Amino acid sequence: MNRPAERPRRTTFLPYGRQWIDERDIEAVSAVLRGDYLTTGPLVPEFEGKLAEKVGARYAVAFANGTAALHAACHAAGIGEGDEVITTPLTFVASANCILYQGGTPVFADIDEQTYNLDPRAVESLITDRTKAIIPVDFAGQPANLTKIHELANQYGLIVIEDAAHALGATYKSLKIGSVSHMTMFSLHPVKHITAGEGGVITTDNEVYYRKLLDFRNHGIVRDPSYLEHATPGKWYYEMQTLGFNYRLTDIAAALAISQLDKLDDFVGRRRAIAQTYNQAFRDLDILDTPYQEGSGESSWHLYVIRLNLQRLNVGRDEIFDRLIRENIGVNLHYIPVYLHPYYERLGYPPGLCRKAEQLYETILTLPLYPAMTDEDVEDVIHTVRQVLSECMKTTVAG
Repeated sequence: MNRPAERPRRTTFLPYGRQWIDERDIEAVSAVLRGDYLTTGPLVPEFEGKLAEKVGARYAVAFANGTAALHAACHAAGIGEGDEVITTPLTFVASANCILYQGGTPVFADIDEQTYNLDPRAVESLITDRTKAIIPVDFAGQPANLTKIHELANQYGLIVIEDAAHALGATYKSLKIGSVSHMTMFSLHPVKHITAGEGGVITTDNEVYYRKLLDFRNHGIVRDPSYLEHATPGKWYYEMQTLGFNYRLTDIAAALAISQLDKLDDFVGRRRAIAQTYNQAFRDLDILDTPYQEGSGESSWHLYVIRLNLQRLNVGRDEIFDRLIRENIGVNLHYIPVYLHPYYERLGYPPGLCRKAEQLYETILTLPLYPAMTDEDVEDVIHTVRQVLSECMKTTVAG
């Protein structure tokens, strides 16, 4: 039975994620606006150098957004017509679209039921002589099983492009994410760990990939005399050697990213503290599962995803979603399995392809989690989730 309508505990809407911008960030951007460079200038390589050092990589290349960065990584990996790339269905569509951009074919492997990351056993079962790369996604900030994925890559001669859009600041077996895979992508979207407004980065230790990434984001144009194909008639000379794109980051965005990067450790620490508070608050509820942590690394907690025990509820997941929204708790859903989208259906991907991912999709909700949340915000989420779930529990009638 529905309870009588009451005023929500919160009077304002709490989103599932948002940026945290302070006066230092604003001043950093203002300084660029007062300077000489607005588009790509000296702050872009400064940011790239600082990020590479932060994550323990040799190189970092910044892009206009994370999707562009993934596209560039697929280009650098040489993915093209006839190539297959294995990835997870439980991700944002960009993780698979980047394969299509290069003319390759996404192959979706099912997930591990505990971590929600790619299951390496499912990956191996799908490797063929056409497989060129694997794109694991560090779901919610917890690193994928990179040991086994790289073992497969070494065994079959594959490239690992790690989609770490959720995992800046995470570690895997004492290694910083960004230093483990052949290429790693980070996102600078406003809901991520740090933001540039929009932006993405690829880190790598491979100089060949590095050069290809640099050229690809700038129309395929080369200016370095060491890499020109024709004799240099003057210092002004440049060559377009490949078909690239205009995927450059601006100095305005880089200034914000540099300022934000200085606060990354604090941001990640706050995310971990909120996640721990949720874990403690929900540990006695058998009506939901809190996020399982595999233990080989430390998540940077981009998302806090709960799994509902629908057998104990008298309503479905969508009703729980709607009730929480009405209570001004901005829950979200991550993600619709990629191949269930109409575009992928038209490409011939059938439902039922990844059973575990589809079953999970029917039962999950993402709770608000971001550093600017106050302790009161966190308590509002806890109180409201417990209240709504208690109202929707099935009751048993004796006799």
